[in-house]
Parts: sequence; C-alpha cells; structure tokens
Amino acid sequence: MVSAIREKSFAFAVRIVRLCKMLGGERKAWVLSKQLLRSGTAIGAMVREAEHAESRADFIHKMAIAQKETNETGYWLELLHETNYLNDREFKSIIKDQVEIGKILASIILTSKENNCE
Repeated sequence: MVSAIREKSFAFAVRIVRLCKMLGGERKAWVLSKQLLRSGTAIGAMVREAEHAESRADFIHKMAIAQKETNETGYWLELLHETNYLNDREFKSIIKDQVEIGKILASIILTSKENNCE
C-alpha cells in the first residue's frame, strides 16, 4: 500500500503544480495558489520521508503529517471552488483524488498503529 500512496501522492502533486500554474496569472489567486502548492506537494514529500523513517513511530508520525497536509489541501481546493477559481468539473476531479489519498493515508496509519501494538 505504501507504493500505491507514493505513486498517487506524486501524481497528485503534479496535478497541484499544474493547477497552480493555471492560477498563477491572477494576483488575487496568488496567495491561495501558494498555500495550495505548499500543502498539495507536501503530501508526497512526507510519504517519501516516511519511507526512510527511523522507527515505526516515526513512520506513523510522518504519515500523520501527510494526512494533515491532505486535509489542508482539501480546504484550499474547496475555497478555490467556492470563489469560482475552479469550476465544478475541475473541482470534482481533483477533490476525488484528495479524498482517496486521505483514505489511503488513514488506512496506512491505522494498520501501522495496530501492528505496533502486537
């Protein structure tokens, strides 16, 4: 499952970068796009860091940070949608990926915690 989240979080980061490039031309959207870029690309970075965790607790901690970044990214996407920077089609497409990544991360964290108790 870790290889799946690695691939999905990287592909998601690519989508976020492309979206931010699209938004970049408007000064008003610049602050929003900067926040989205930071949180949306941090997910995959934390997943990569977790691959070389020093312990199971460190792995869980890094995955939990990735989960928090995923949640924050959802906030920025919702805000961009509600302020009409993203149309319904664009929003539904990218939020679907964000939700899926969140679910995978939650599953990895839960499984890792359960395995940690054994």
